[in-house]
Amino acid sequence: MMNKKLSILLAVLLLAALLAGCAGTPVVYYGNCTCPTGSHDTPPEPSKPQATGSVRTGLAVVTSVKDSVSGEKAAYDVTLVAVTVDDMGKIQDCVIDGVSANIAFDAAGVITSDLTAPIQTKNELGDEYGMKLYGGAKYEWYEQADALARYAVGKTVEELKNGAIDETGKAPAGSDLASTATIYLGGYVSAIEEAVKNAKHMGANAGDELRLSAICSAASSVSATADKAGTAQLDCDVTAVTVKDGVITSCVIDSVQAKVTFDTTGTITSDIASPVQTKTQLGDSYGMVAWGGAQHEWYEQAAAFANYVVGKTPAQVADIAVSEGKPADVDLSASVTIAIGGFQALIAKATAR
Repeated sequence: MMNKKLSILLAVLLLAALLAGCAGTPVVYYGNCTCPTGSHDTPPEPSKPQATGSVRTGLAVVTSVKDSVSGEKAAYDVTLVAVTVDDMGKIQDCVIDGVSANIAFDAAGVITSDLTAPIQTKNELGDEYGMKLYGGAKYEWYEQADALARYAVGKTVEELKNGAIDETGKAPAGSDLASTATIYLGGYVSAIEEAVKNAKHMGANAGDELRLSAICSAASSVSATADKAGTAQLDCDVTAVTVKDGVITSCVIDSVQAKVTFDTTGTITSDIASPVQTKTQLGDSYGMVAWGGAQHEWYEQAAAFANYVVGKTPAQVADIAVSEGKPADVDLSASVTIAIGGFQALIAKATAR
């Protein structure tokens, strides 16, 4: 009986000593255990601190037509990036997508592409983009882009540039990123930098889900005639949207009209080396006020619509009243006089999943 009491007493004293030893020691959760970190040989890695409160939403659309060839095609490479960024410059979320499209024309300046065919983004194409099937890559484009996007989270632009790419513009050899992303990353890192530079407070908070969508068309393209140059035109409308509990918390909309002109011999007549600016980048130069007699320029109208949908559900955006395609709501129509069907389709696409 005495030995049993002594055993109980020793157990109590041992427990007290352990608790005293834990005083002031940080405790982490490891499974169901709440022991000090020093009690385990392989403690879990601490979770990264998450931002709280308001974050900025940014969008970048970077377009090149430099690979276009006379008598053959207008070639478009469009990089799309959406980000949310905290006030310390740390990227909280990042989505990368792209569009690779060709509009073919022959040596007589006649367009030979099907201008009604849908144009999908690289993420939408998925495995059909063909990097694994035709290029022998280990990972498809969307997987590599996602690896870079995930790598960017928690970093400033400078930290991203210093870690994601080497002097060749690729992921440093032997790095975790290089094990997945083997494509040239320099252009995507530059697009992320631009998206961060463009980011503004628009209502999003840390933890809101970031969406990116694009709708592209070649329908405005025309063949060359004796009187007028032909135009291969890719139109891409793009939006970055944040969502919380089914409600839009921020929205950015931009658009690019990428044009390659050519004559009746199929010779390209436009400068394919020049940068292709978005409508927002063109600003007042887009000319809706100067040449179209509009009260507000395109970028102002797009921003007004984007601000109007904040706080609404996707269903409410789809139900915005229109008259002849233009907003019928008095508050919205005061600043948005263009047709909004394309904007509504963008929001619907971005929030569909």
